[in-house]
Amino acid sequence: MRISLVRQSGFTLIELVMVIVILGILSAVAIPKFVDLSGDAQAAATQALAGAITSGSVINVAVRRVNPAKGQVVSDCTHGARLIEGGLPAGYTLGGSLPLPVPAGTDVVCTLNGPNSSSASATLTGIL
Repeated sequence: MRISLVRQSGFTLIELVMVIVILGILSAVAIPKFVDLSGDAQAAATQALAGAITSGSVINVAVRRVNPAKGQVVSDCTHGARLIEGGLPAGYTLGGSLPLPVPAGTDVVCTLNGPNSSSASATLTGIL
């Protein structure tokens, strides 16, 4: 009589438990990273808008130097909203404590405040 043992393949219970434990540890570490992505996205949007205002100021200075009749007058921080197409989006304010009016050719740092307490700095050049 011949007894034939069939070799079975598969994972043991210990291997399956170890995989579940490892996945649990990875998810406990990874999930908090993704929970606050909206706050990070809002801060990045505010910084991007501040960069756009700074770039608009540089372009405005170049336009005014070529043709003084063109471009925008910038004599305080609130005028920075004129330097981007469509103005500031809803929920954003641009301000700062500066001596007014800002002298022509002087760079000033203004604070852009966005939703969810995000803020960034924008540099404007005074133009009369």
